[in-house]
Amino acid sequence: MSHEAHEPETPHLDFQGTTPYEDYVKADVLTHLQHTLSDDPGEMVFLVTTQVMELWFTVVVHEWETAAKALRKDDVPTAVDALKRSVRELEALNASWRPLSALTPAQFNSYRGALGEGSGFQSAMYRRMEFLLGDKSASMLVPHRGAPRVHAELEKALHEPSLYDEVLRFLARRGHAIPDDVLRRDVSRRYEPSPEVETVWTAVYSGDERGEVARLGEALTDVAELVWRWRNDHLVATRRAMGAKTGTGGSAGVAWLEKRAQKSVFPELWTARSHV
Repeated sequence: MSHEAHEPETPHLDFQGTTPYEDYVKADVLTHLQHTLSDDPGEMVFLVTTQVMELWFTVVVHEWETAAKALRKDDVPTAVDALKRSVRELEALNASWRPLSALTPAQFNSYRGALGEGSGFQSAMYRRMEFLLGDKSASMLVPHRGAPRVHAELEKALHEPSLYDEVLRFLARRGHAIPDDVLRRDVSRRYEPSPEVETVWTAVYSGDERGEVARLGEALTDVAELVWRWRNDHLVATRRAMGAKTGTGGSAGVAWLEKRAQKSVFPELWTARSHV
């Protein structure tokens, strides 16, 4: 038997057109979307980081829509799997703040003018994330009137049940006492906490924590915690880069972000814990 070493086979290098990798990933498109507007080298980091965030928003929306669709079919395992995947994706999204988290005011000011009136709150995909969490507002469609496809997608999301609406409808079908005014609410409006829903989650967490509904509740809580961390990381990075100045796009800057960071996602999942 020969023990002679063999060189590994050379990978296939000759293709008729673009590589299969390029055909699938569209890397050439992605890596040529960066058009900086200032001479400051730090702007490239800001622009690429923001684009990466948009890609993560897109995949998280996909996961939450998958979970909502599964819950409509009472398919809890598929919903929980999608939520768990989104937790790992949210961790990666939150880590996207790292390249921007130590910006000084002078560093940010060196290219801030390139943003003009641009602001993160104008992100349509992030708005779809917020709508899926139950934080609805018809006014948030206004900035997108000039982009018909984007506006139509947001309007559709506004009038569809949120992920949490689908959770509560699932709980009602399982025999939990979700009140009719919650089940029949106008889903185009922001979700408001309900004492009766809090009572339902209290009962769930007072029972078998290994049960299907409790596992769903914990997956949702993991999501909520990471959304809260995202908002706080955004707040800290903004406070460090620009203090209390007016934000880009005319927002209140830090004051607006502080208000956002105080809001709980899936609120009764948090308040119920005080009663278990």
